Amino acid sequence: MHSELFSIGPINLHVYGLCMALGFLAAWRVLVYLCKRTNQNFDHVAMLLTWVMIAAIIGARAVYVVQHWTTEFAQNPFAIIRLDQGGLVYYGGLIGALIPYVGYTLYFRKNFFELGDISAAVLPLGQAFGRLGCFMHGCCWGKCSDSWLGVSFPRGSPVWWEHLNKGLIRESAQQSLAVIPTQLIESAATLALFVVLFRLYPKHYQRRGLIAGLYLVGYAVLRFCIEYLRADPRGAVGPFSVSQVISFAIFAGGIGCIAFSFRYAKRKSVN
Repeated sequence: MHSELFSIGPINLHVYGLCMALGFLAAWRVLVYLCKRTNQNFDHVAMLLTWVMIAAIIGARAVYVVQHWTTEFAQNPFAIIRLDQGGLVYYGGLIGALIPYVGYTLYFRKNFFELGDISAAVLPLGQAFGRLGCFMHGCCWGKCSDSWLGVSFPRGSPVWWEHLNKGLIRESAQQSLAVIPTQLIESAATLALFVVLFRLYPKHYQRRGLIAGLYLVGYAVLRFCIEYLRADPRGAVGPFSVSQVISFAIFAGGIGCIAFSFRYAKRKSVN
């Protein structure tokens, strides 16, 4: 795996940035398909998601910068804008995306889940592409492993530098120690989550909150579990990582959405 795809003069195309772009395009195409299949107005969805995407990237980058300011950005603040080299925290992006989303629903007086459900149905597809980018870049790695799952990353990758700084490898080493490819595990898991939600959405899109709730619960569970396999630097709250603590809140929010969907369906049937 190699972080840089090719270079043209001063312009470098990194695989991470390419995977982000492909993930967005793939999710966008599926979104168009679902809108047509359920006879929904795509223009409203497109306008909202454009702002949501921008806010999500800013939020994801902001949280990453705060977590790694001393080690990565204090001496080189310009690196903050180098999104093509990786460095996004998904939960930061989720929180950032909620700001324009909530503002949009309040201003246009839309049902909160009307666009939230369809967004949740395609979001895991974009995440699957994003984690492939993480794998190619060498970030978000797992614990060292001697099993058949173990993958070594090349010299100069983030995991290689981490192992060098910890004294696990010598500076002459051409690759890192073998680690669990947590990026691929999460990519496969989010892809499976996408398939489930993609199949459920056309049948249950009128049950407001169900698809969004299933996404939140599903991702919270898989992220909580994958955190036990990761070994890249991360904050901690007691025995849990910061992402695991956030997963508790995301899981609770998902349960709330599902409960709302049942109440919504019951109230609609009575009316």
